[in-house]
Amino acid sequence: MLNVAMLSRWHVHADDYAKEALNNESISIKAVWDEEEERGMKWAEELGVPFEANLDSVLKRSDIDAVIVSTPTTMHKEVIMAAAGYGKHIFSEKVLAVSLRDCEEIFESVEKANVKLMVSLPRLSADYFLYAEQAVEKGWLGRLTSIRCRLAHDGAISIPGKPSGWLPSHFFSEEQCGGGALIDLGAHPIYLTYRLAGSAVSVSAKLLHTLGLGVDDNAAVTVEYESGALGIIETGFVSAASPFQLELYGTDGALLIEDNKVRMNSASLTQGEWITPDDLPKPLPMPMEQWVMDIEGKKSPAITKDDVLNLTLMNEAAARSSKEARAVSVQELKEGAHQG
Repeated sequence: MLNVAMLSRWHVHADDYAKEALNNESISIKAVWDEEEERGMKWAEELGVPFEANLDSVLKRSDIDAVIVSTPTTMHKEVIMAAAGYGKHIFSEKVLAVSLRDCEEIFESVEKANVKLMVSLPRLSADYFLYAEQAVEKGWLGRLTSIRCRLAHDGAISIPGKPSGWLPSHFFSEEQCGGGALIDLGAHPIYLTYRLAGSAVSVSAKLLHTLGLGVDDNAAVTVEYESGALGIIETGFVSAASPFQLELYGTDGALLIEDNKVRMNSASLTQGEWITPDDLPKPLPMPMEQWVMDIEGKKSPAITKDDVLNLTLMNEAAARSSKEARAVSVQELKEGAHQG
């Protein structure tokens, strides 16, 4: 049995992770810590476990094997490295950290402590992604020339009783989040396109403050990949009725995904006719389950260190591109992270 402490209810997915933990027969929640004591005490009461006001007190406990981190993004480095220092396994909300250098320092501490770190990138487990990955690997689309992924919602649009939308107000704090729509919701298009199109050469982005909330709420990123493919990543908090879309275009066909519906047209596989495949791969275990299996030595996770590092790298590149109104070289950022 893996005894875990829940560290912060700050993120909107914190309750989801608690439910996943409660539904996993290999996990037992033993304590709650939160940087906001009142919020943490309420959560601990709901979960029926003790509340710890001091983070070190939680991490020192010999009966705690692991932690689930849902703190503000800008606290990830401090909290995760502290947990690793006490030999605790770590599950964290994306993104891991706000800079590539911070991510690399976190991984150094985790590897030194010989503990398992998992970052929640759940769409890498989805059947539609696995089908798209299969289509690329098997060459059904020929050479991949373009990829587009859009994930946006209406979280910042005013609704009755909530003038700034249904997202919690702290999601518009750059001090806590490290960014806005791109660093949060845009994470999913970033890691999906990375897996399908590969590493990027350069990034050009526009991060707009449409509603003046303090962070970007509408963003578009264009990517040049090492393969020569072109990518477009779109996200935002200001789009009503916006479906999830993932589109792949190649020299021999196209694959279109809208929400969970897949269509493909392949010169070699479908003779140029559009089809709706009914043989999608079986979804992979969700990130938390992959984390537990890794800790138990049963199976290595499908979500990798490279996925996690690239996610932060792309966010850094996009933020700099938008701020400086220029294309940003990925190599430039990598070199900067390793200086000094």
